[in-house]
Amino acid sequence: MQILDWKALDDTSRKKALERPAMKHDAKLAQRVASILREVQENGDDALRAYNAQFDGAASGADIRVPQTQLKQAVESLAPELREAIERAKQNIACFHEAQKPRPIEVETMPGVRCGMQWRPLDTVGLYVPGGTAPLFSTVLMLAVPAKLAGCRRIALCSPPQKNGKGIHMATLAAATLCGVEEVFAMGGAQAIAAMAYGTQSVPKVDKIFGPGNAYVTSAKQQVAQDPKGAALDMPAGPSEVLVWADPPADPAWVAADLLAQAEHDTLSQVLCVTTSAELARSVAEQVATQAGRLPRHDIVRKSLESARIIVAPDRATALEIVNAYAPEHLILQTNDAEKLVPEIRHASAIFVGPWTPESAGDYASGANHVLPTYGYARAYSGLSLPAFMKSLSVQTLTREGLNALGPAIVAMAEAEGLEAHAEAVRVRLR
Repeated sequence: MQILDWKALDDTSRKKALERPAMKHDAKLAQRVASILREVQENGDDALRAYNAQFDGAASGADIRVPQTQLKQAVESLAPELREAIERAKQNIACFHEAQKPRPIEVETMPGVRCGMQWRPLDTVGLYVPGGTAPLFSTVLMLAVPAKLAGCRRIALCSPPQKNGKGIHMATLAAATLCGVEEVFAMGGAQAIAAMAYGTQSVPKVDKIFGPGNAYVTSAKQQVAQDPKGAALDMPAGPSEVLVWADPPADPAWVAADLLAQAEHDTLSQVLCVTTSAELARSVAEQVATQAGRLPRHDIVRKSLESARIIVAPDRATALEIVNAYAPEHLILQTNDAEKLVPEIRHASAIFVGPWTPESAGDYASGANHVLPTYGYARAYSGLSLPAFMKSLSVQTLTREGLNALGPAIVAMAEAEGLEAHAEAVRVRLR
């Protein structure tokens, strides 16, 4: 890993040090995605089968929807220890998200004028679970558990079939079944987003699409969200990333392990370490080099580490500035006073506090959601939570006395805006 002395860098070099790897959202990719969206809209299931065969090696004419018998078999095939692990993770995720349920409010803003807010679940949601380089069945739990708790009436889940011709990974199917999801479809990429956004003969049209994905999936979600006939998206996102703030007595082997855990996600994943100790920086770099060579996904890790950096800050105040400027998806605090630093963090999607809190805990089973805004979007967006599967409705009630008291103010404002009909809607009642 490259070690940078922040104090020795000029402003241009500092900005470059915090740049993410370039995403593949070029014009050609967007055009290709747009053509896939059109093809699915025009040809429905036939287009989905063709894309499954082209991109994932699925048998021509293979069913898109996974039959119930296969879902049941997937649960039965789980090793007992894996099923127990999934059930434990599901329980923790449900516990944390149940506490997020929004409650209705009602306020009397003045005598005779009541304003309230009520919440309703989304009717139909689409869940996208990646499966390209790894079967991310943990994402099923992160999406399906809050969707169920919110009370969504219909849930459609899509995940790409394995390239070995065996369909969706059995652990993904089992997790979906254990979460009560009955409509599961074997398809991935932009074509899956298109199917959920517009609907086909087999796939229901959904109101909102959730879940991470590659550049094609991200571009497809953005395009359908801009189409009135499409579907809303959960959040903007880029490649996964982690920033570890490590100061003595942090263990360099632990810091390196946290960095590599994120680097193995994708070649475009980025890992950064910020420290005030040059000695610790060198030790972490050595540990990363040693541990990386032992990982089975070494090729992905090696490519990811090309954009990895260790930044040596002159002091803790500067380290804090760097963290907030980068706005990481995952922030791990391996410092003596990690809990005291949390209130100082303004921009991060998820914070992991102390040496005993690896990012892997959040990825799988602690209970917090691992679907998070990346690529600096933490400055303006939040991670996935239960209210994302709901919408709020405002409710207003005025009595006759309330309108009599408030009416003159409404009329004055409407007249000042030149909206005479607005004013008359009040005057006719006051008369």
